[in-house]
Amino acid sequence: MLITLLLAGIIISGYMAIRTAREERKIDEKLLEKEGEVYMERIRQARQQRQKALE
Repeated sequence: MLITLLLAGIIISGYMAIRTAREERKIDEKLLEKEGEVYMERIRQARQQRQKALE
């Protein structure tokens, strides 16, 4: 009985660790995507300013 509970606890703990890691990865991907959009917007603005300066 005790061994069964111990194994169940280990399995549940492993499952929770995997699930948490997957959720954190999704959050990190969203953050990186948002930062990438900000960076791309800065590049677009810099290009527009250079084009206006050349005109």
